[in-house]
Amino acid sequence: MSETLQRGLAVQIAEVLRERLLSGRLTPGTRINEVVLARELGTSRGPLREAVRQLVSEGLLVHTPNRGATVFAADPAGVAALFELRTALESECARLAAERRDDKDVAALRSACARARKTIGSGRSLVHRLDLDFHRTLTDTARSPRIGEQLWRVQQQIILLRSPLDVPAAHTADSLDDHEEIAAAVADGDAERAAALMRLHLDRVRNQMAASAEAPAVASTPGAPAGG
Repeated sequence: MSETLQRGLAVQIAEVLRERLLSGRLTPGTRINEVVLARELGTSRGPLREAVRQLVSEGLLVHTPNRGATVFAADPAGVAALFELRTALESECARLAAERRDDKDVAALRSACARARKTIGSGRSLVHRLDLDFHRTLTDTARSPRIGEQLWRVQQQIILLRSPLDVPAAHTADSLDDHEEIAAAVADGDAERAAALMRLHLDRVRNQMAASAEAPAVASTPGAPAGG
């Protein structure tokens, strides 16, 4: 296999594994068995290892010498630290988005919110994708690649950690409301309100995650971890 083909295959495998991680099919702490995965995906170990290295670099997998890769996991203190980082980054991202948005950005944010409403309303279980769709659109609007790079990492890590937990349908509905309020503040150019709304939104996500981690299973949006 040529180097170009192997690299392209590795990218495809990384996306397959990413979806399994963010959808909860590979849960925190799980060891990645390269032999089993290579057989299941019908690929050689080379592209798979390159895909694993990519996900290690993104913080979704953790490599330990003599043990291989495992799915990223965190204790309560680690989760709290992730939310501190995300809140600092994303509240600033929301503020910048309100200052820098143009008509296309506003339309894109509103479209992301509309897609989420339509998809959730139809009962389809794509909550983590819809969440990332909105937050990536907001990051694009902020036009701050360095913030965006760090946010992408921490957003995915939090979704991964939430993936095994039950997320009540009411929380998902509240999150959609939050997204629409943030989008409205950005559209109005109200930087301070956009930042404040983002902080409140992430507080809600953190509190719901803590409650789900401590409580028995409750009714949740079908088949879906919610990213926030």
